[in-house]
Formats: sequence, structure tokens, C-alpha cells
Amino acid sequence: MRAAGIAMDLRTAAMRKPKTPVANRARIVRAAIDEFAARGFKGASMDAIAARTDTTRALINYYFGSKEKVYLAVLEHVYAEIRQAESLLDLDHLAPVDAIRRIVQFTFDYYLANEGFVRLVVAENQVKGRHLKKSRVMRTLNRPIIDTLARVIARGQGEGSFRPGIDPVEVHMAIAALGMFNVTNQHTFAAIFQRDMGSKGDVRRRRAMVTEVVLGYLRKT
Repeated sequence: MRAAGIAMDLRTAAMRKPKTPVANRARIVRAAIDEFAARGFKGASMDAIAARTDTTRALINYYFGSKEKVYLAVLEHVYAEIRQAESLLDLDHLAPVDAIRRIVQFTFDYYLANEGFVRLVVAENQVKGRHLKKSRVMRTLNRPIIDTLARVIARGQGEGSFRPGIDPVEVHMAIAALGMFNVTNQHTFAAIFQRDMGSKGDVRRRRAMVTEVVLGYLRKT
């Protein structure tokens, strides 16, 4: 009976095709970001997402097909957002050292301003990337930041500022790791060392230190 009821709800939703499906999907994804970031995949409720958007669970299923597909849409959306923001950094006119400074500082600040993104990344790592691996677009979606770093590094090597043999993927990993720690470990680190972390800490000093750590690795000695 329950299966028949769900099928009926889906048919009803399909017959009431909304006039603004793109806007509705975007609204659902935005609400789902908050829900999944707060509760993780298992804890997140489709009913809560429906309530946040003043819609129905059946309509969400009509748009996406399942809870996991909503979650995948959320992951793809938040990764697309950071990649889009990175594309606006306008690095080509900067010296390679200054371009790296801008990338590191932007990334550090982005994590602080978008803790939901960080929580989603942590949660997906806790399940060993099980859901993200099913995304067809994730690898190509994240390629631009690697290409950007590769170009900046190549320019720096060409002018003699950076040493040879640098892997841009490793550099990206270091930037992400150092930037995320300030958010992911802010509560435990603060409790252990009685030092404010995250946005409450000395953001300027900590960001400058992370920048210099990355540049220290890149510079030709």
C-alpha cells in the first residue's frame, strides 16, 4: 500500500509540473546543503528539506529521484561554487608569488565563510567518498584549480622563483589541508590548547603563516 501511495504521489507531482523547475531545483539544493551539512547523509531528512522549501517530499523525488541523488546534487553544487569563485581570482596579471598568495588566502577565507562546505567534505570522507565516487562530473569539475595552479607554478619556474619538480595536485592538497584544519579542528584544538580557532582566532596571522608555508615549499632555495 505504501509503495502504491508513493507512486501516486509521484504521478501527482508529475502532473503538476512546476512552471519554474530550474528555480525550484536550485531552491531545493540550497535547502538541502544546510540540512546535509548539519546532519550528514544518514541524519538528513527529506521531510525537513521539503519543509525548508515549502514543498513536498514527492516533488523533491520527482526532481531528483532519491535522497542520494539530492545529496550528489548538493556535493556537485558546493564544489562548483568554490571552483567558480576561484575562476574569478584574476591571477594572470600577478607575479607567480603573488598569485599563489591570492589562491592560498582566498581558500583559507572561503573555508571560514562556508563552513557548510567544509562539513560536507568531512562527512563524505567519513564514508570514504562512497557517494561522491558516483558523480560523473566531479573529476572534471575540480580540474580547473589544478590547471590554474599548474600555470602559476610553470610561470614561477620560468622566471626562477619556484623550484622544479612540483606537482600541482600536491600543492592543492597542502593548501586545502592547511586551510581546512582551522575549521575542522577548531573546537578540539581550542579545548586542548586554549587558543581561539576558526573565525574567532587570529585569522590574519594564521592565514599569513599558511601562505608562507606553501610558498616556502615552492620557492627555489
